[in-house]
Amino acid sequence: MNRFSIIPCSLRLSSIVSYAELIEFNGRDRLLSQARKLHAHLVTSGIARLTRIAAKLVAFYVECGEVTDAKKVFDEMPKRDISGWVVMIGACARNGYYQESLNIFREMNGEGLKLDAYIVPSVLKASRNLLDQEFGKMMHCVVLKCSFESDGFIVSSLIDMYSKFGEVENARKVFSESSGQDLVVFNAMISGYANNSQADEALNLVGDMKLAGIQPDVITWNALIAGFSHIGDEEKVSEMLEMMCLDGHKPDVVSWTSIISGLVHNFQNAKALDAFKQMLAHGLYPNSATITTLLPACTTLANVKHGKEIHGYSVVSGLEDHGFVRSALLDMYGKCGFISEAMILFHKTTKKTTVTFNSMIFCYANHGLSEKAVELFEQMEATGERLDHLTFTAILTACSHGGLTDLGQKLFLLMQNKYRIEPRLEHYACMVDLLGRAGKVVEAYEMIRAMLMEPDLFVWGALLGACRNHGNIELARIAAERLAELEPENSGNRLLLSSLYANAGSWGSVVRMKKMIKKKKLSRVPGSSWVVSGNVFVALVAASAGDAYYLSSSKKKRRGCLDPENGRLSKWFHQKQQTNPNTMRNPKRKDKERVERARVHSVVSITALAAGLSSVTSSESCSKYDDAGSSLSHRATGFTLH
Repeated sequence: MNRFSIIPCSLRLSSIVSYAELIEFNGRDRLLSQARKLHAHLVTSGIARLTRIAAKLVAFYVECGEVTDAKKVFDEMPKRDISGWVVMIGACARNGYYQESLNIFREMNGEGLKLDAYIVPSVLKASRNLLDQEFGKMMHCVVLKCSFESDGFIVSSLIDMYSKFGEVENARKVFSESSGQDLVVFNAMISGYANNSQADEALNLVGDMKLAGIQPDVITWNALIAGFSHIGDEEKVSEMLEMMCLDGHKPDVVSWTSIISGLVHNFQNAKALDAFKQMLAHGLYPNSATITTLLPACTTLANVKHGKEIHGYSVVSGLEDHGFVRSALLDMYGKCGFISEAMILFHKTTKKTTVTFNSMIFCYANHGLSEKAVELFEQMEATGERLDHLTFTAILTACSHGGLTDLGQKLFLLMQNKYRIEPRLEHYACMVDLLGRAGKVVEAYEMIRAMLMEPDLFVWGALLGACRNHGNIELARIAAERLAELEPENSGNRLLLSSLYANAGSWGSVVRMKKMIKKKKLSRVPGSSWVVSGNVFVALVAASAGDAYYLSSSKKKRRGCLDPENGRLSKWFHQKQQTNPNTMRNPKRKDKERVERARVHSVVSITALAAGLSSVTSSESCSKYDDAGSSLSHRATGFTLH
């Protein structure tokens, strides 16, 4: 007779409730070591075999990322009724273990258990996030077969799923055929339109919603703000904010995070930082989603100062340990050239997740540290860490940058055969780049032809870059034509092809290409560089031959030292140019004008660097990672971005 069986019933019930609450408490604070001790006590006392306690343990282990332990507890449950399956599948889907969620659902289905309505939203969520359209549509058929189509949560999950697949028409069909169009269902459809760049349709649906006697809530307005932010309609965003206030709802952190996300998406990174400051001025403080959204703006602007301030806030507020925040910080430091800081941040992470590993592998890959990236990948495999499609994108990028062609090809097959991850467009782009860098341009083109999906601009761009490096004009022409179809307004691809023609001495083709660019009125983006010194943003833009300017944050235009007679940098470049034996000349163009334009664009970066360094103080050049929060103004709940 075990210890539990001799406890009186009244005391036993009290103990079960207490144990359940204690497991939940450990789960909230992720106290894994303490929870394991509690689990051991529950096992020895026999309480762990109770369905309620076992379900709590399953949910706890999944939330801590210990899916293997969760599955072990689940498998040892003496009675695995439908409630246990609901907990296991739901916990996996809720915590991002989508493939595991579907695998467990298949296992449940194999045991012949009757489908429960509570499981369906979790399975649909997993299908949505895995972009598994086949499984998702199969589940839709199951929903109809089981007559679950009147359940509002299932209907909204179906709408979310089809919207994520980009099939807005199917989402609308589900919405229209729903018998219970409540606030949740309306919000799902409004979000579906907004997330697919159909914000106007979303706004029209709000009108229908009001006619049906349903008033919009904060979620409704935030969906509209997100939709118009995503398409870059700042005027409409302001209008939505006003309407939201008139409707009795105050913009919250989600509202401002949506605005910041839209600005970053539309490359308005400076405006994104301004919006963040406005959010702070309204007494709202960032959450993990805000920080994750804002850090890419700092990355794009190479504004490490603000990035460190945000990092400091995340430390003080306890958000630094959030998986996606840690990943965004690693990405920011890595892309801004602070690889040492990224390594310190990674190694001090006690609980490394797949997201954290992926970010660090990307950092190593982008800095040419391919061997370290491979070591980290092997560490993930050895420790049983979950590998996803981003893991393989990162390691294939590392192989490409490091010239590890054979290893890259091996990993591409490993991804499919061992880990059952179907190649995505980004994987094909990496492989084309990998083969192209190795000189296997024809093999890269054959891989594109064998793709089961339509190649995007990144795949064709990788091939065009490889053709440029290895002088394959025939395949370059094919790649440039495909890119012209995908990006009709981008002159860069045609200019690159023109450069290949010039290298081959095909000046007639060069002239025809230039005429076509002129006929289509395609503009050429001028070369530019910038540097940030303290609070001063110094940018330099090449305007025309023999003339360039740098702009400080005070927006005063100043002439750069590019004068061929007086500029010391110009003289230096002129000497370098004369020593270059490979300088090619086009006999059908004015050599002087062409060389002068090339000289201006090449010296842009040097002049910007000189202009920036002239204003950098010695103290600024000695900044350290340890001072990440030094410029943080934090009083109780106050946070100021300087």
